[in-house]
Amino acid sequence: MALTASTMLPLGTNAPDFHLLDVVSGEMISLSKFADKKALLVMFICRHCPFVKHVQQELAKLGKDYSQSDLGIVAISANDASNYPDDAPDALKAMAHELGFKFPLCYDESQETAKAYTAACTPDFFLFDGDRKLVYRGQLDDSRPSNNKPVTGADLRAAIEAVLASKPVNSEQKPSIGCNIKWKPGNEPSYFG
Repeated sequence: MALTASTMLPLGTNAPDFHLLDVVSGEMISLSKFADKKALLVMFICRHCPFVKHVQQELAKLGKDYSQSDLGIVAISANDASNYPDDAPDALKAMAHELGFKFPLCYDESQETAKAYTAACTPDFFLFDGDRKLVYRGQLDDSRPSNNKPVTGADLRAAIEAVLASKPVNSEQKPSIGCNIKWKPGNEPSYFG
């Protein structure tokens, strides 16, 4: 398991658009689905990664806690499903049902959306404001599978609360750490070491 950190895409970057199918509803999801939301959280996750498994209950809780709010949430898995069948659309759909996700979970088969966001690891979080400018990219919190710190979502939740309150987000942000995205052979992006 190679530990990989977020690329830390520059703050202020515009949210790249995407058109991906929600593995649960079959609905096509794009930025326009969240046009009425004051903030948008884009999460790159997968099913098999121990770092995602470590925080998956908190991800589900985020969805529940903010389901009636002005925050849009979408999760995307970009892993190569032919080599990682636990991350194939059917397995992702089962994951969404098991955890009770209240947000779309999309599969990025071409991996182009992950590249557009410079996603590098699972989990990787990107929070955008109402103008769809990047205001937070970094860790969920300080918890890791082996450090015995509780999973609270503190870092990401603080950023979400700031955006929803029309306050600036702290620019001191720690990168997310996790498993590298499982790129299809020959598809590794140039930003990925």
